[in-house]
Amino acid sequence: MFRAFMIGAVSAVALMLSTGSFAQQSQPGTAQDAQGMLTKTVAALKADKTNTIAMINKGEGGFLQGDIYPFCFQTTDGKVVATAPQLQKFVGTDIRTLKDPTGKAFGPEIFAAAKEGKITEVGGYQFPKPGTDTPVPKVSFVTAVSDLGCGVGYYK
Repeated sequence: MFRAFMIGAVSAVALMLSTGSFAQQSQPGTAQDAQGMLTKTVAALKADKTNTIAMINKGEGGFLQGDIYPFCFQTTDGKVVATAPQLQKFVGTDIRTLKDPTGKAFGPEIFAAAKEGKITEVGGYQFPKPGTDTPVPKVSFVTAVSDLGCGVGYYK
């Protein structure tokens, strides 16, 4: 009887925690969330670049949390190599060609901001959240890791 009670109690706690987790994921990410994920992305890329790129592209390993996700591009030719699963149409695109619907060329700014050992904030552009087509204001934190430029942004 005690065992059944414990199993029920543990199950109830797990359900409450998972419900809270889902609620947090539906809330918009913050600047702090984006900076934290960028730090995680840099560490993961340094440890295992190939596996990290694969996880980013699949949205696995915590690399997709609500509307917060990393994106990476080659610092040589600007080609996007990793982004959220819902944005895979951008893989292979030269980031320097990206403009928002207002005509702001934010891609060249992001490309130029990728400097190893430095995190630069790039804002003032619009981009759709994963799974949508409607652009909204976005700010990204950008750095470089070896031959990749990577960023994580949040939506305002």
